[in-house]
Amino acid sequence: MPNFWFAIPGDAKTLTGGYIYAQRLIKSLPSAGWYPHLLPLPGGFPNPTKEELKHTQRTFEKLPEGAVVLVDGLAFGSLPQDMLNGLDLRFAVLVHHPLALESGLSKFEESRLHASEKAALKMACVVLTTGPSTARTLITRFGVDTQKLFVAPPGTHSAGRAQRRRDVPQLLTVATLTYRKGHDVLVHALAAIADLQWESVWTGSMTREPKTTSMVRDMIKSYDLEDRIDLRGEVDSQALQNIYLQSNAFVLPSRHEGYGMAFAEAMAYGLPVIGCAVGAVPETVPGDASLLVKPDDPKALAIALRQLLKSIDGGSALADAAWFHGQQLPRWSDTAKAVAKALSVVIQ
Repeated sequence: MPNFWFAIPGDAKTLTGGYIYAQRLIKSLPSAGWYPHLLPLPGGFPNPTKEELKHTQRTFEKLPEGAVVLVDGLAFGSLPQDMLNGLDLRFAVLVHHPLALESGLSKFEESRLHASEKAALKMACVVLTTGPSTARTLITRFGVDTQKLFVAPPGTHSAGRAQRRRDVPQLLTVATLTYRKGHDVLVHALAAIADLQWESVWTGSMTREPKTTSMVRDMIKSYDLEDRIDLRGEVDSQALQNIYLQSNAFVLPSRHEGYGMAFAEAMAYGLPVIGCAVGAVPETVPGDASLLVKPDDPKALAIALRQLLKSIDGGSALADAAWFHGQQLPRWSDTAKAVAKALSVVIQ
């Protein structure tokens, strides 16, 4: 069984989409014929200090010559060309979301990250991404050669179909609290439907962008929604599974998504999706299972929420479609096979 090193910045046990993808991939890849070795990198990426870059270089230099190294794109796009040129390693890179396309960047930061990531991607033997939308972006905006580009969509996991509460509908949001995920838009929309019965449950880290978290908390307080928006923070997989099973719909008005693991997972539980028609969301979530609106439009989002909550079937038709499509989605064994195929190209 061939070995490779999986280089991940920060805490590999972090409960966010990219890290969860890595965790499940590490567990699934041996069954697809590859054995991964976790290679921890400093946590400062994509804005590493000089010392963190030196530490990263020393880490890579300790690997066997010619070793296959899969590097998470959060780090790879920030690695200097001269460092990559000086290493006798075969690099593959896993791009969840191009660094330069993160919401809220200054023009300078966007330009800097774009140039850095474009240069780094040219040094990779193989580029893996999680969905067709991001793959197209890497081709058109970053010049990635289609011959070395592979798509490995996240797998899904479900413990059954959501029961969908009949008393107070539960609207579930699963996402790290960052500006790109649009929690601020959601608060405005929920305030506009405060006359209806609902409870909004949010899970996901609240420490990644403290300023965004503080802003959103202030908004919730100003709208007097503290008793209706339940901020759970990070929860373990069992707790999240239980929350999915008790929910009526999944709501996330992201400003951009490269794939949207949580959207797919929600469908695997039979939850209708309310979100924005941006990035990969329309490709991930079929129209008969969702209500998608324009991004940054709280009024349109509120209308979609009201439509779901006041419809005769309470969203059951959308839920049926979500359940159907959710059962057709890739499982983690499929993801592992796609990644294994890409890694095999590296050693040819």
